[in-house]
Amino acid sequence: MYKEPIFLTPVFKERIWGGRKLKEEFDYDIPNDNTGEAWVVAALSNGSNKVENESLTGQTLLDLWNDHGELFNKDAHSTDEYPLLVKVLDANDDLSVQVHPDDAYARKVEDVPYGKTECWYVLEAEPGAEIVLGHHAQTKDELDAMIDQEKWDELLRRQKVSPGDFYYVPSGTIHAIGKGIMILEIQQSSDVTYRVYDYDRTDQEGNKRELHLERAKDVTTVPDDLARTTKEDREIAEETNLTIERLTEAEYFSVYHWSLDGEARRELTEDFLQVSVIEGEAAIRINEKSFQVQKGQHFIIPHGVETYELSGRAEFVVSHV
Repeated sequence: MYKEPIFLTPVFKERIWGGRKLKEEFDYDIPNDNTGEAWVVAALSNGSNKVENESLTGQTLLDLWNDHGELFNKDAHSTDEYPLLVKVLDANDDLSVQVHPDDAYARKVEDVPYGKTECWYVLEAEPGAEIVLGHHAQTKDELDAMIDQEKWDELLRRQKVSPGDFYYVPSGTIHAIGKGIMILEIQQSSDVTYRVYDYDRTDQEGNKRELHLERAKDVTTVPDDLARTTKEDREIAEETNLTIERLTEAEYFSVYHWSLDGEARRELTEDFLQVSVIEGEAAIRINEKSFQVQKGQHFIIPHGVETYELSGRAEFVVSHV
């Protein structure tokens, strides 16, 4: 069985709200100055990472999932699709206000296996930067009316953010990332989005982007009962030279922030781990073979690895199903 970290090359997506920070912060080779998203762990048909490991040259993460499911303990999962998607988003402008369906609605209406529950770890935020997270409507009739009458200031729930903040965004939650924010997003492996409001922006041809108001009304949770947590709510575990903050343990994924200062040894108890290096440099050692990692790299520790060692000074966001 393959017992090395699986390193992945990002897939870039141009967006009307994108910018250049993915190049400036991570030295990514972005295609243009409107690059909004780097899909850093992705196995979708419209975007799958190339695998960088020499022994796996020419394959994508989707190929590995389809042809080498033992790397992920695939037989233990209830779907044929890779379950998660990890992105880095550069909001050089406000993202559209949107909402995502749950699994049942996505299967029935969109004929795709997953809806979209997601979460955000804030990597950077300019002073005063805000997100939209939730709404103020108390009934569906009130929600529909406020959307139809475009009463966005009354409807949308806004809050300021800072680096290191974390937000859980379940399907049915109206949300938007504001200008001046860079986030790491872990989500179900789905690209289904219902756009509610886009600030009446137009593209280079003068066209507004499509809205999906009726489906958005169908799937939005009313009233908004999203639990909001703070940094003080996080459960923290101290291991030798490694501090682990539990950000969420939810239905579709668990996410942690790791701070490494020295050498640490861990057992792999999950089917596989998705690891994003968000600060610093480190080495990961598996079966006497060492691999250097640094800020901006993303890799998977595959199923079958029993133990691994970390050394250096770095911060990671780690996720698993």
